[in-house]
Amino acid sequence: MMRNLMITIAYKGTAYRGFQVQKNLPTVCAAFQDAVETVFGTRYDIKGCSRTDSGVHARGFVLSLKCRETIPCDNIIRALNVNLPMDIVVLDCREAPEDFHPRYDSVGKRYLYRIWNSRERNPFEEGLALHVPRPLDLERMNDAARRLEGTWDYSAFCSAGDSVEDHVRTVYRCRAAREGNLITLSVTGDGFLYNMVRIITGTLLEVCAGRRQPEEMEPLLLSRDRTLAGKTASPWGLYLDRVFYSREELTQALMEEARGKA
Repeated sequence: MMRNLMITIAYKGTAYRGFQVQKNLPTVCAAFQDAVETVFGTRYDIKGCSRTDSGVHARGFVLSLKCRETIPCDNIIRALNVNLPMDIVVLDCREAPEDFHPRYDSVGKRYLYRIWNSRERNPFEEGLALHVPRPLDLERMNDAARRLEGTWDYSAFCSAGDSVEDHVRTVYRCRAAREGNLITLSVTGDGFLYNMVRIITGTLLEVCAGRRQPEEMEPLLLSRDRTLAGKTASPWGLYLDRVFYSREELTQALMEEARGKA
């Protein structure tokens, strides 16, 4: 009898060309399958909650693994972590319904984009945050960010090459917070288009630089024109933070974030 395991991992994506397996290229999925093959003796198929681009990180990436072995979940966590590279770790493993799919069963995701806002670079944030040396106006950024919330056609924030036809998504919350020199933009929505959060970030940075006004966000959304939005921000600052599988979980997370607890 096959088990369906729901596994949550975290990884630093700097050394990888994204999650999805690519021929002759290092990917998170391939590294994970190597560990699975060592532990189970079989290279089982893996389903991920997202593809994630080259260099993008994750703090709560969810995948599913169907296997025949009866190894307890706690033992699976330990065994996989012993065999995974140091930049990938299993955080949780639990039994899931047979038909569970980490991508299609998701009701929402939260992404974070980290910006090191200081004149000097931080060597400990290299590859983990975007360095922006000029001062950034957080109030101005959040004025624009709030205007991106709601249900819209986000075609203006979608890179060419996205094969999805429907570009309507709901962004529940888009806000930035500062802690010292580190600014973290948090974007929670029911789904995201190709490079959507990175384009939102690039556009908000142009607002901070005075090259755009916060009031331009609605006309930009209505235009559905990618050429009118900002540049696509570097992948190094982007993190898939959390995937939600129930409305209650999503609502609770949004409430906690609004209160400054997440």
